[in-house]
Amino acid sequence: MSNPGPTPAATNAASDASTHRALRFLTAGSVDDGKSTLIGRLLMDCQAILADQLDTLERRAAGAPIDLSLLTDGLEAEREQGITIDVAYRYFATRRRKFIIADAPGHEQYTRNMVTAAAGSDAAVVLVDVTKLQFGAGPVQLLPQTRRHALLAHLLRVRSIVFAINKIDALAEPASAFAAVREALERFAAEAGLAVAAIVPVSALRGDNVATRLEAAWWQGPSLLQVLESLPAGAAEPAGALRIPVQLVVRHGGEGAAEAAQVGSAGGSANPERVFWGRIAQGTVRAGDRIRVLPGGGEALVQEVRRAGVPVPAAGFGESAGLVLDRPLDVSRGDWLVAADAAAPAGAAGTAPREADRFTATAAWLDTEPAAIGRRYWARHGNRWTQARITAIHHRLDIHTLATTAAQTLQANDIGSVSVQLQQALPLTGFAENPVAGALVLVDAATHRTAAALLADPLPAPAAEDDAWAA
Repeated sequence: MSNPGPTPAATNAASDASTHRALRFLTAGSVDDGKSTLIGRLLMDCQAILADQLDTLERRAAGAPIDLSLLTDGLEAEREQGITIDVAYRYFATRRRKFIIADAPGHEQYTRNMVTAAAGSDAAVVLVDVTKLQFGAGPVQLLPQTRRHALLAHLLRVRSIVFAINKIDALAEPASAFAAVREALERFAAEAGLAVAAIVPVSALRGDNVATRLEAAWWQGPSLLQVLESLPAGAAEPAGALRIPVQLVVRHGGEGAAEAAQVGSAGGSANPERVFWGRIAQGTVRAGDRIRVLPGGGEALVQEVRRAGVPVPAAGFGESAGLVLDRPLDVSRGDWLVAADAAAPAGAAGTAPREADRFTATAAWLDTEPAAIGRRYWARHGNRWTQARITAIHHRLDIHTLATTAAQTLQANDIGSVSVQLQQALPLTGFAENPVAGALVLVDAATHRTAAALLADPLPAPAAEDDAWAA
């Protein structure tokens, strides 16, 4: 039987410098697919379990095989029900790299927790329980939650998606079953536009092909751990000019001297300066660059760039930096600092940040309360809160067929397209162009529950946008 092993994306990543960084990955999939057991197996085989933890598990097992899922299912309710509810983080390392694992719940009721874990992950390992699938009656049909979690990871721009076909030890003919499931996964990935890093067989319970390669004639590919060691870490750097969401404003030498001391400033100046801190979402900043404040539009020159309170020549994507400007501007937490030459309205869509109070977006609905047109929500964009309302629901994505269907509302776990109006114009871009500038979270103003994750579509050119809303 032919064996695909990892795709070129995974193979080429081995030479990427980002493979030296710690890899943050989550496990996803349906209920009881073996996510917690897989993490426990990785920790066990990589000798990342403390002796007292192992003793406790052995005593609890009372001579039976150790339940490795207990290493991540720490809540009492999780152990009583045998399901994962909250996201549990675990850490381990091999000789090649370090890992941070997020064990995400598989139950539909806790999809919001899976979204939270995916938003900060470099990779997603989506498990497929081969014992739950039907063989012999046409093509294999994947479980809805398998498809949903893979789609959400893809929409949230998780850099690498790996499918692990689990419980192959429970089958009499694992080779043919693996081939059929792999074909179903490849067909689904092609229809959904997913770039799959690898598809590997595993047995989380027994340890087959998890940390040690599977010794079988039908599989000559890598183990799951080998795949994980080869994946790139860190977000892919967006192309374009500077964008910084302001998170903290520190006044040095005045009333804010105490705050300044926390970030390394001497303080005490007769003319206190202000430093605007944030994590760079795009581009590079240097002393002498001209920046613009959004919303608002005031411009200034960057007088000094600081990292950890120390002046540096420049700072780039992903780094936390503080900017000292050459003139006083009204800048607060939640504002954005962008390159002045990239802040003006652009002739083509998606080439520059632009203040907009109306936009369309892909919505992953997370609340048990359905989406309601006209209802008031709070929207979080970067570090700013503003009020928002849904003005239209265009369609809903059918998880089974990947076709869009007309919809008047969105229920929990639905993925659909919506139009949103904000109380205040914000500097937005399409999520595909910049995940920080194009992502928003909706919170129900009445219940304070997280209602949805919004992934903004590319903004149309100003004239086209006005025509669309007029229609």
